[in-house]
Amino acid sequence: MIRILSMAQTEFRISLRNRWVAVSVAMMAVFSIVLAAAGSAPSGTVGVDRLSVTVASLTSLGVYLVPLVALLMSFDAIAGETERGTLPLLLTYPLSRAEVLLGKLIAHLAVLALAVGAGYGLAALAIWVWDARAVAGLPALWRLTWSSVVLGAVFLGAGYALSALARRPSGAAGLAIGLWLGVIVLWDLGLLAALVADNGGWFTTDVFPVALLANPADAFRLYNLAASEAGAVAAGLAGAANAIPPGAALASLLLWPLAALGLALVAFRKVTP
Repeated sequence: MIRILSMAQTEFRISLRNRWVAVSVAMMAVFSIVLAAAGSAPSGTVGVDRLSVTVASLTSLGVYLVPLVALLMSFDAIAGETERGTLPLLLTYPLSRAEVLLGKLIAHLAVLALAVGAGYGLAALAIWVWDARAVAGLPALWRLTWSSVVLGAVFLGAGYALSALARRPSGAAGLAIGLWLGVIVLWDLGLLAALVADNGGWFTTDVFPVALLANPADAFRLYNLAASEAGAVAAGLAGAANAIPPGAALASLLLWPLAALGLALVAFRKVTP
């Protein structure tokens, strides 16, 4: 554990030097405050506090922004070491490849947690200034915060796997953007097209719920919407959030980081210095 934490400390210092901490915090803070200002408008009509309504909006922000930040931090974690020629030196240390990955994961998760906490926290503070009753939505905000970090862990692991497979940062960057587009954007568009074509048939009743749970981003969104009092005001997956048990969505979300890290370790072990 000491070796892993030492690796994590080194990687966190690299993130500080590369301005990843500042960039990630700034991105989350700006978008969260914008949503806090604009996303709580329906609170008076649905009868819930402003923060709970804003959490529904922040869920949509997290689905798009958290995976993107995670992939941008992780796509060159191995490919960058290879291109700079530091990977052979790194592997001479008394660290196993699993410990190297875990150290990088802890450091990047720390950066992501700082960004998520700062962004969501500033949004909550701004809403609390407008409406002191918004404290009723703090449990929903806490649930969104830790589940966002879990979602980030999924895409950090996926980024490490792509980085190991590509061997070059440029190739890893292309694969990372392709993964983000496929999982975050095209997956839901494909499901929507299939739903329209199926018109209430077997795909809608049998395949669609499983397809949602198979995507970590959708599982994240379903879990937060199903557990939120303001889920009814969120567009898109509100009906599915009510149909799929929150426990199933949570189980999918918690299993994906393990699967992604396992794939990353398998790919990393095939990398030769």
